[in-house]
Amino acid sequence: MQHDIVVIGGGIVGLATALRIKEQRPDMKILVLEKEREVAVHQTGNNSGVIHSGLYYKPGSLKATNCIQGYHQLIEFCEQENIPYEITGKVVVATKEEQRQQLDNLYVRGQQNGLEGIRKISPAEVKEYEPYVACVEGMWVPQTGIVDYKVVCQKIADKLRSEGTELKFGEKVTGVTKGHSLSIVKTEHNTYETKLVINCAGLYSDKVAQMSQDNPIDVRIVPFRGEYFKIRPEKHYLVKNLIYPVPDPNFPFLGVHFTRMMRGGIEAGPNAVLAFRREGYKKMDINAKELWETLTWGGFQKVAAKYWETGLGEMYRSFSKAAFTKALQELIPDIQESDLIEGGAGVRAQACDRTGGLLDDFSIIEDEKVINILNAPSPAATSSLSIGKTVAEMALKRF
Repeated sequence: MQHDIVVIGGGIVGLATALRIKEQRPDMKILVLEKEREVAVHQTGNNSGVIHSGLYYKPGSLKATNCIQGYHQLIEFCEQENIPYEITGKVVVATKEEQRQQLDNLYVRGQQNGLEGIRKISPAEVKEYEPYVACVEGMWVPQTGIVDYKVVCQKIADKLRSEGTELKFGEKVTGVTKGHSLSIVKTEHNTYETKLVINCAGLYSDKVAQMSQDNPIDVRIVPFRGEYFKIRPEKHYLVKNLIYPVPDPNFPFLGVHFTRMMRGGIEAGPNAVLAFRREGYKKMDINAKELWETLTWGGFQKVAAKYWETGLGEMYRSFSKAAFTKALQELIPDIQESDLIEGGAGVRAQACDRTGGLLDDFSIIEDEKVINILNAPSPAATSSLSIGKTVAEMALKRF
């Protein structure tokens, strides 16, 4: 069967891309292929459910512009579709004197990104927002919120179906062959013809991208698992909304934090440890082939050499609840190991280039027949409708 566009991946970025194309061109025949049995099974369905403000990202970067635009588009979509969400605000805190400069830098970046109402606050003012936090200085970010992104995806999927877009599940893509006028997308069960392929395959985006390229691509997805603990209900009073540390400038993740969830409860985490398979949600989930591909990638070896000390600390916290608790106690001293119940985990698809660079920005690579979204980690869920609009504009230039 022939289509105008085949989107590979039923996470929030793939669905948002299909939605934005359909909004501009209702006549287009669009197919979304997803290897699982429902939408949002992997990165989208296992994140912390935060609506990010755009605080952390380099001004003018794709992350910054799409996060800030996507933030407003997401809230508008939730309002239109009656999806529950809440703008809670969050505190970012320096727990040590040497973190003050990093907090200052973060404040300046927030101003550069146009965040109105952010302000530096004293420890006493922090306690007005979060009474149990210990810190030397803090920052209030009023824009941050919470939502259940799985619910958002289900609503987008419903809209797509009602507007004539086909979603097919259990369709793992095994090949993409570019042709002169039509490309062929093969799955384990079927073959589809399309004028354009859009790759939103998340943890396997590099694999899908390589299917249509003659030469090896210069990027590989390295999977990092983020593990969470849940706070026992009787200790929920310790956290009112969202509490974040100042991020470690030597590590490209935000650090363990506390998040009130839209679906109820409070989560603490995540850490960031190398996953031994791309969809490795448990410590002992191992895929020997995928792990070997990661360990032998020159770029990852350079990353390991650079971050080995921090990485070992993250791995230790993964296996030691006491060490994980100690990291959380830097934010809330009253939290105890007995207050934590093992929660779930997510796996972040982090693109890594040959030189050992962990791609900091979103990465979209295209040719005439294929658009590959190769790096879309956090804040991709917040940014998704804006990313979708960006990709839709790229796609529609071909028609």
